[in-house]
Amino acid sequence: MPVPAAKLSDWHFAPGAFERLSPPWQDVTLVHQDRPIVDGSKAEVVLKKGPIRSRWLVRHTDVRPGHSFRDEQVSGPFAAWRHRHEFGPGEDVSSPAGSRVGEHRGGGTGSRRTEDRPTESRLAESRLTDEVTYRLPLEPLSRWIAGGFVEGELRRLFRHRHELTRRDLERHSQFPDTKLRVAITGGTGLVGSQLAAYLSTAGHEVSLLERRGGSSGPPWAGSIEWSIREETIDAAALEGVDAVVHLAGAPIAVRWTDDAKRAIRDSRVNGTSFLARTLVGLDRPPKVVVSTSAVGFYGRGIDDQLRVESSPAGTGFLADVAQEWEAAADPLRERGIRVVHPRLGVVLSPKGGALAKMLPAFQFGAGGPIGSGRQWFPWISLEDVLGALEFAIHRDDLHGPVNFVAPECVRQAEFASVLGKVLRRPSFAPLPAFVVRTLFGEMADEALLSGVPVVPQSLEESGFTFQHRSLEAALRDELGRWTD
Repeated sequence: MPVPAAKLSDWHFAPGAFERLSPPWQDVTLVHQDRPIVDGSKAEVVLKKGPIRSRWLVRHTDVRPGHSFRDEQVSGPFAAWRHRHEFGPGEDVSSPAGSRVGEHRGGGTGSRRTEDRPTESRLAESRLTDEVTYRLPLEPLSRWIAGGFVEGELRRLFRHRHELTRRDLERHSQFPDTKLRVAITGGTGLVGSQLAAYLSTAGHEVSLLERRGGSSGPPWAGSIEWSIREETIDAAALEGVDAVVHLAGAPIAVRWTDDAKRAIRDSRVNGTSFLARTLVGLDRPPKVVVSTSAVGFYGRGIDDQLRVESSPAGTGFLADVAQEWEAAADPLRERGIRVVHPRLGVVLSPKGGALAKMLPAFQFGAGGPIGSGRQWFPWISLEDVLGALEFAIHRDDLHGPVNFVAPECVRQAEFASVLGKVLRRPSFAPLPAFVVRTLFGEMADEALLSGVPVVPQSLEESGFTFQHRSLEAALRDELGRWTD
């Protein structure tokens, strides 16, 4: 790993490490976690696979901060499970990309030891080793039936965990170790929930702005009560916060009735305006506010003119909302607070958003282009959104609108083709435009059947490094569908 063993250990002991390490293709929810991790502390998670729900309770033992700890199953899907996490010194090694995995079986027990290894000859600052021993229920019959599948899933799991850990540590190490207080709106959504976990593993203190009675965030995050509709907020809790990331907004992927359009606009424009008024009134306001926008700013169409941050606004409902949305943050700029507007493209993750909605059809071989498929599909992986948000918080030279899209912009038909390739399913069943319009009305023409090419000029000129420059690489990582 690219950091000393102590920092590698700190990352694993951080509150959001579990959420970061959970593969995006699995439906796993952290129900409770004792903090801090000490001998005897416990964590409880719920795993869902289709209609099946399974609770998994583990106890932490042999906890040695800076060196190792062990998880032991108290109850759950295995007959027995022990997982030792070890953080050791690095060594000068050379190996192929990926993880080195050794295994042995005996006495009805599966054992797996996985070590992270550098991808080229260099001095690794630390080494991460995961050693798992387990027994399946109803062995030896279950091992004969499902043993190969379980081994394959463990290999897939630990490849994901090691690669993600390395990427997170590399990104965090670009910035000072200064601990920040960060407040997030929309913290229970797709981006917000992962951002909270991601920033916590960098050592930051994270609080979520939440509605009373609304869905709550992770048990380890702080909570600040607010309501856009009632314009109430615990302003005192925001005093001295270093950064605010404003992600809240009503869903767009619905049929646009008058009420739905009002909710889409008001949640963004009124919410940003209220938050801005609150922050400028603080004695100790944040140094930076990252207030999201969207590529909908560039309007509807299917032309080939590349859109950069300086391109003019387009036409249509989403373009109008985006302009008002960004302008609502003007009081912050007038107060001298740095404001960044990430114009988000389609965020790709099987945990939610567009990809999650498309997956069932594509997995059954019934996916394909939407309408003509010629419309552009500006996308970005969830992992690059998290990295770019961290980048925006720290980089004082970044301000104003910033396109959060991948360098490789594709048409919707190409997206469908690549997704089918990754899933190894046919992807040529088109969804006719008239069907899309019948199902979604006005939203179909603005958000599904049109799309313009958008490029990340500001991010690239500022030196941001994308983890996923190509669509295929992003989908393989998000879905755990690697070819090697």
